[in-house]
Amino acid sequence: MAFHPRRQVGITIAVVITALCAVGIGVTTGFVLASVQNTPNIDVFGSQIEALPSQVLDREGRLITQFFSEEKRELVPIDELPKHLIFALITREDSRFFEHRGFSIQGTSRAAFNLLTSRYVSGGSTITQQLAGYLFADRSEFSVMRKLRELWWAFQIERQWTKYEILERYLNTMFFGHGNYGVEAASQFFFGHSARDLTVAESVMLVIQLANPSLYSPIRRPNEARNMQRRILDQMVNAGFIALEEADYAFAEYWASYDFTRSSTSTAFFDREDQAPYFSEFVRFQLQNELLLGSLDINRDGFIVHTTLNLDHQASAERYFRAGLQQANRIFRSNIATQAAQGDSFVPVIDLLSLAFDIPNLRVAGAKTRQDAVNFYRTQLNPVVDMVSLLFGMDEQDELRSVSRVSRAQSARREQETTVEGALITIENDTGHILAMIGGSGFEARNQFNRAADATVQPGSAFKPLYYAAAIEDRAITPATMFHDSPVVFWNDDGTPYTPRNFRGEWHGPVLVRDALATSMNVPSLRILERIGFTSALDTSGRLLGISQADFTRRNLVRKYPVGLGIVTVSPLEMAKAFAVFANQGREVAPIAIRFIEDRSGRIVLEPERDLRMQQQRRGAEAQILSSQTAYLMTDMLRTGVQRGTLAGAARIAGGFRPDIPMAGKTGTTQNWADAWTVGYSPYVTTAIWYGFDRGGNSLGWNQTGAVTAGPVWARYMREIHADLPARSFTRPNDGIVEVTVSSRSGLLPTEQYRGSTRTEVFIAGTEPRQFDTMQEFEEEQRAVLVNRLRTNIENTAFSVSGPVSAPGRSLRLDIDLNLSDLRQTTTGSPSDFLLDEDDDDFFGGNPLLD
Repeated sequence: MAFHPRRQVGITIAVVITALCAVGIGVTTGFVLASVQNTPNIDVFGSQIEALPSQVLDREGRLITQFFSEEKRELVPIDELPKHLIFALITREDSRFFEHRGFSIQGTSRAAFNLLTSRYVSGGSTITQQLAGYLFADRSEFSVMRKLRELWWAFQIERQWTKYEILERYLNTMFFGHGNYGVEAASQFFFGHSARDLTVAESVMLVIQLANPSLYSPIRRPNEARNMQRRILDQMVNAGFIALEEADYAFAEYWASYDFTRSSTSTAFFDREDQAPYFSEFVRFQLQNELLLGSLDINRDGFIVHTTLNLDHQASAERYFRAGLQQANRIFRSNIATQAAQGDSFVPVIDLLSLAFDIPNLRVAGAKTRQDAVNFYRTQLNPVVDMVSLLFGMDEQDELRSVSRVSRAQSARREQETTVEGALITIENDTGHILAMIGGSGFEARNQFNRAADATVQPGSAFKPLYYAAAIEDRAITPATMFHDSPVVFWNDDGTPYTPRNFRGEWHGPVLVRDALATSMNVPSLRILERIGFTSALDTSGRLLGISQADFTRRNLVRKYPVGLGIVTVSPLEMAKAFAVFANQGREVAPIAIRFIEDRSGRIVLEPERDLRMQQQRRGAEAQILSSQTAYLMTDMLRTGVQRGTLAGAARIAGGFRPDIPMAGKTGTTQNWADAWTVGYSPYVTTAIWYGFDRGGNSLGWNQTGAVTAGPVWARYMREIHADLPARSFTRPNDGIVEVTVSSRSGLLPTEQYRGSTRTEVFIAGTEPRQFDTMQEFEEEQRAVLVNRLRTNIENTAFSVSGPVSAPGRSLRLDIDLNLSDLRQTTTGSPSDFLLDEDDDDFFGGNPLLD
C-alpha cells in the first residue's frame, strides 16, 4: 500500500516526536537513577581498569619490549599533556564539555533521528558518553537502549570524577587506530615521541582518529586526514584556542616533514620495539604457560617483568652473530653456484674424456644423482681437471663461471628456498642467568622458531667433553693417559662394525688424552667411550645436558659408537648448560630468564628465581653432577683447545684473550659440514653458538668447520663482553688436585736418562702415574741390537754392490767391495765414513714399538 507524500512526512514527524519524548523520558529516568544510591553499580564502575601492556626489563632495568594484544597503552597524567591537545579534543568531540553534566540533548536527538530514519548512528555523544560507552556498553550495538545505558553511566561518571579526571581517563583509554590505545601509545606510534611533546598539528591529527581511525588514518589515507586536520585547526582558530598564524605554521610544518613511505599495514604490535625478540618470546611462553595462570593476563594487566638479560651482551651478540651468519650464507650460496657450474660444465667434459680415452672410471654422468656426480668430481677428479686446464690453457674457476648454464632465476630460487640459520646463547655460570639469546636469522612472522632453546641438532665433536668427563669421574682416564690414534674397527652391540676416521684422514700414533681432546681426534675419543661403556657415558652426558634417559630414547639415541662423535640431538641451550657445569665446579646449572614480576602498583607477585634457588637447595648433593676435581680437570684440558687446539686460530683472529681471564672451549662439526659449533666459557659465562640448517641435506661448504664458521664469532664476542670485567680465574679445588711432571709422549714419569720433552700435568689425587717411561731406553736398546746385527752380517759376508742407494734425506751412490770390515762410501762430494743415523727410524723400517 502506497502512502501519500504528505502522510509520509507526518509519519516521520510523529516518529521523531515519539523518539524525542523517549529521550526526554530517558533523561528524566537517568537523573532519577543517578540520584539514588546504587552501591553495586558504583563498585562495578570503580573497578574498571584500563588494559596496560606488560613491560619486560633487562637485569639493569632497561626496557626490552612490551607485551600487549589488541590494546597497547601507556598512562599519562592530564597535567603532563599539552593544553592544545585538550583544546583540539574539545573542538572536535564536545565543544560544551565543561558546561554539560555528561549529556547533550541536541546530539542525542540527532542520533535518534538518524537511527529512526535508517541512517548511520554517528555523532551526538559527549566525551563522557563515549567513555561510558567504551567502558560499560557494547559499542557494536546500534540502538536506543544502548544510548540510554551510555547515558546512565555518563551520569555516574560525572558524579564520581571531575572534568579533568574524565579527560585523563578518556585520553588514556580510547582507541586511536593501528592497534594503539591511549594518547601516549598513539603519539609514540605515529610520531615517535611522547604525547607530552605533541605539537598543535600532531594533537589535531590524533584527535581526528577518535571518530573514524580507518577513514582519517594519516598512514592509509593521508589526503582525507590532511583535509580534516585543516578543518579542525580552523575551528580552533574560530573558537579562540589558537591564532591563525599558529595554525598555518603548524599545518605547513607537519606536512613538510611527513613520511609518505610508511607501510599502510603498519601496526603497534609489529612496530613495537624489541631488542631481543627471541628472548622476549621465550619469556612470554613461560609467563603464559607456566607462571601467570588463571585470570592473570600478561597482555593487559600491566606487569613489570624483571629478566636476566643483559642488553649490552645482547647487542654484542647480535653484531657478531649477524656478521658470521652473513659470511656463512655467502659461502653457502657460492657453494651452490659452484656445484651447479661443475655439474653443468665439467661433468660433460670429464665424460667426453672418459669416452675418448676409454677410461670408464672417469664416467660420472651415469651417477644416480647429479649431486653424486658433483661430489665425485670434487673428491676424485679435481686433479684431473687441473691437468686438463693446464693442457688447454683454461683457468678452472673462470671457466666454471663462464660456462655455467644455471640461470639467474634458478640460483635465486635455490638461495630463497634454503638459507643458513643459527643460534647463540650465553648463560652466567654460577646463576644460570640467560644473558643473551638469538634464536635465528631474524624474528618475523614466518621465522619465530627459537633455535637456541628448541632446536635439536647434532653437536658433532662438541659432544666429546661430556663423556670425557664421565671417564675422568670414573677414574678411567687422566689428562695424561695415552691412546693410539690409528685405524681400528669398533664393534657395536648389535654386531655391526664401525670404522672411524679423523677429520683429515691423518693418524698421529700415540697421543695423550689432553692432546686428543684439544685437536678433536676421533679414534682416541672412541677408545675412551669403549673403556667406560655406553651406560656411564650417556648417564653423565644426560645429567650434564639436563636430559633424562627417557628423553634420550625419545630422540632416537642408539647405543652405537657414532654417538661418541656427536650423532645425538641437542639444543644450544642444553650444550651451554652442560659446559657451564665445568665452570661451576661440577654443580648443576639451571638456565633461568625471569627473576621476579611486579604488578602495575609495584607489588612483587612472583619470584621464579627465588623459587629455583630453594629447589636447588633442597636437591642438595643431587645437584653436584661432577666432583669439583673432575670439573677442574675438564676445564684445564678445554683451555688447551683455546691455547693450541681447534680454537687457537679463532683466538688469534679475535686478537687474543686477556691473560687474567682464561677461556676454555670445544668446537664441533657434523658430517658434510652440515653443522658448525663452538661452545666455550670463561670464569664468568658460557656461550654456545651453532650455524646450520633447519632441514638436512645441506652443507655449509667445503671445510666450513666449527672452528672456521662459529669459532671466530665466539672468540670476538667473548673478547668484547669481558673487556671491562675484573680479573678472575677458574676456581681450583682446595684439595684433591696434584701436579706431576710427565713425559709429553707417554704421560708416564720421566727417568734420569729421559731426554725427551716433559710437561706439568694435573691429576685427581691418587690417579697420578707411578710408572716410569722406559720407552726411550727400550728404543735405544733395540737400535743397538739392530746395528750390531747388521754389522755382524756385513763383516761375515763378502759381496759387491754398485748402484744407487736411497735413504731418507739422502741421495747416495755406493761402490762397495767388502772383505771383512772394509766399508767405504763414495759420493759426489768428499769421502766420509758411512754411518747409520739412529734418529732415522724410517731407514730401519719404522719404530718397532709403534707399529
